[in-house]
Amino acid sequence: MSSISPLVVQPTHFTAKPEKTLTQKPEKLALLIDKSKSIKQLSQIHAFLIRHDLETHPVLNFKLQRSYSSLGDVRCSVALFNRTRNPDVYFYTAVIRGHAINGLHEQALGFYVQMITEGVEPNAFTLSTVLKACSSEFGKALHSHAHKFGFESDTYVRTALVDLYGRGGDVVSARKLFDTMPERNLVSFTAMITGYAKNGEIDEARVLFDGMEERDVVSWNVMIDGYAQHGRPNEALILFRQMLEARLKPNEATMLAVLSACGQVGALESGQWIHSYLKYSSRSINTHVGTALIDMYCRCGSLEDARLVFDAIKNKDAVVYNAMINGYAIHGFSGDALNLFDEMSQSGLRPTDITFIGILSACAHAGLVSEGWAIFNSMEGKYGISPKIEHYGCMVNLLGRAGKLNEAYELVKSTPIEADHVLWGTLLGACGLHKNIPLGERIVDYLLERGLANSGTYVLLSNIYAAIGDWEGVSRTRAMMKQSGVHKEPGCSSVEVNNEVHEFLAGDVKHPKRREIYAMLEQVNQWVKEHGHTSKTEGVLHDIEESDKERSLEVHSEKLALAFGLISTKRGSTIKIVKNLRVCPDCHAVIKLVSKITGRKIVMRDRNRFHHCVDGFCSCGDYW
Repeated sequence: MSSISPLVVQPTHFTAKPEKTLTQKPEKLALLIDKSKSIKQLSQIHAFLIRHDLETHPVLNFKLQRSYSSLGDVRCSVALFNRTRNPDVYFYTAVIRGHAINGLHEQALGFYVQMITEGVEPNAFTLSTVLKACSSEFGKALHSHAHKFGFESDTYVRTALVDLYGRGGDVVSARKLFDTMPERNLVSFTAMITGYAKNGEIDEARVLFDGMEERDVVSWNVMIDGYAQHGRPNEALILFRQMLEARLKPNEATMLAVLSACGQVGALESGQWIHSYLKYSSRSINTHVGTALIDMYCRCGSLEDARLVFDAIKNKDAVVYNAMINGYAIHGFSGDALNLFDEMSQSGLRPTDITFIGILSACAHAGLVSEGWAIFNSMEGKYGISPKIEHYGCMVNLLGRAGKLNEAYELVKSTPIEADHVLWGTLLGACGLHKNIPLGERIVDYLLERGLANSGTYVLLSNIYAAIGDWEGVSRTRAMMKQSGVHKEPGCSSVEVNNEVHEFLAGDVKHPKRREIYAMLEQVNQWVKEHGHTSKTEGVLHDIEESDKERSLEVHSEKLALAFGLISTKRGSTIKIVKNLRVCPDCHAVIKLVSKITGRKIVMRDRNRFHHCVDGFCSCGDYW
């Protein structure tokens, strides 16, 4: 501000001689424009140029246009452009770039078409800029322009083409362009890695990443986020540690990706370290990072920490509220979720479709049928939000859990949106919960006829048959799975100890401390039997002797994770377990008892929700 304040802010101190000097030396004014950090500063210089009839000076006009766009005022940039006589390629490129960097991609393409129509040939920078702003379909036409104007081999243009084809899902074409580049740099490597990562080809991305001679924070972020977004959170965390060892300073994008990975595996200690790092490295936490922290803490089982972050965020928006409401929902604290929903409405914030997914889920976990219907009906009636398939899924889940299967079935059939396999699967799961065989079989037949059946469909049907002891039905279902090439997802449980996540499968004997784990498991089995526990064998999906069913239950992944947590953490500390599937009834009962016997809080997250077990009771109230 001080460099330009003599021009406008303090005119009494601004003598004629300096003005004359500035008007005679436009390069000084150009430098002032380039150094402007705000629209206010730029407007002051612009006013000075108008007063001295310098607005149409080609260099100053160009720099004004570019600076307005860079600072987000595209309107002023376009107004200047429209008053420019016979704009050349540099002016067109500036206005195209201004729209592209501000997310106005359609308008950027419009100016490119106008430029070609006016007979102005693009340069390499024009093409690389407009390629970043267009879809893959339009980009193919621009690819021919790159060839026509002789810029196809330009490093920046070729990199933009690699990015274009990668964004469009055509990684084969992207890789061909990448491999035939005359010269490849850090940006082109990152573009190709991004293409692989966004399309789920993580291993291919990692090969390229490992082969890079130099890496910046952007390339590390792409790889870490690729792992986090495609269900490989442990690898994301390992790579993040390697990034720190390489002495690269993580930025906000890094933290968002790593917090997502922490939430997926329940790595609370790692998430807390990142939170501490953020507090140390920045004065305040913005809403993006704050929302990610809330989500991480909720998914790692620490609602208290999530609420502290929520309360500390200033100027909360709907996204922040949504994260906290959803956190309360998955933990089964429905009353808190409903209270926060009321607080959000009273604050003047308008709920979004995501808000309603969270609040309807909260109702489902507590069996609040009438409240759920009232909220569902208010979506269109009060807020003008049309329910999506996810909202119907929440209502089917709510009704199904509450035993209102016919009402749930009628809702599925009457949805204005065609029900997908997830919606039918939700209803099928409710049939298993309430042992409604006829409706379950009808749903499976419907899904098979329409090719919507997946592994979950067969497993749910098999569970229904096993629950009533229909082993012929179980056998038929398994035969259908084998014929269709469908495999059941194996149960896996994890527990974090000393910043390291330990994973277990049922009957796992691969852990280095397997002897100590199984010794503790024996102790746990003895404890619960002494407290009157009898194994809940009805959930075992095999027609075997009762004693064999009991033995199979004793080595479930949840219990192995629990045993490892008991031998690896301090007495009295909370144990947090993450299960990839729904927790089995026997493990649920055992973990409740162990919380009472040991005096320890045990928090378990399964596919559907959290279970806070304290002194023999669970927060779910055995309704899950």
